[in-house]
Amino acid sequence: MSDRTSPAVAIWEFSSIAQGVHAADAIAKGTPIDVLYTGTTHPGKYVVLVAGDVASVEVATGIVSGLDVDVIAHVFLPDVAPDVVDAMISSDTGAGVTSEAVGLVETGTISAGVDAADAAVKAADVTLRSLVMADGINGKAFLIVDGGVGDVDAAVEAAVERAGSSLVASVVIPQLTDQLREDLAASSMFLTRVQSHRFGS
Repeated sequence: MSDRTSPAVAIWEFSSIAQGVHAADAIAKGTPIDVLYTGTTHPGKYVVLVAGDVASVEVATGIVSGLDVDVIAHVFLPDVAPDVVDAMISSDTGAGVTSEAVGLVETGTISAGVDAADAAVKAADVTLRSLVMADGINGKAFLIVDGGVGDVDAAVEAAVERAGSSLVASVVIPQLTDQLREDLAASSMFLTRVQSHRFGS
C-alpha cells in the first residue's frame, strides 16, 4: 500500500449515450474538476469518470443527481486508495503475481469493480495486481489481488460485500499455476484514455 494521497473519484454509467454526454457537459460547466474522462463501452453504455478534490467531486455528484438521466451505476470514493488509482491507469493485468494466493472478484459494472477494489486493499495486506474495466469484457470489471491466503480471503470478502448485487463471481486460488500467471498477465484490455493520464501522483 502506498501512503501518498489520491484524488476523490466518481464514476457514473448511463444506459443512454446522449444522457451521458449531457451529464458530462453539465459537470464540465458546473465545477472546476481536475480530471474528466468519458466514453462509450459495451453494451451501449456511456461512462463518465471524474477525479479531483473532494469538494469538486461532491459538486459533480450533486449536478448529476439533479439531472433527468438514467444512471445505471455510480460510485463516489472521497478517499480512494492510491493503489486503486494506480491500477485504473495501468495497462498490466496480472503481471507480477507471485504470492501464495490470488483472489479475483468480477462485477457487472465498472463502478462496482472500482468500489470493490477499494474495499479489498483497505481490508487486508494484499497487492492489487489489476483492475480491468469495461472494454473487451462487456462493460464489466474484475480485480486481481495477491498475498497470503488469509489476507486474500479477507480482501475478497470485503470486495464481495462492497460489490453487493453487482457481484458476478469471486474466487480465491492458492498456489496459482505458472501457466495461469502468464495468462493473467497477457489478458489486459482497458480504457486507453485513462491510461494516458496519471492523476493523483
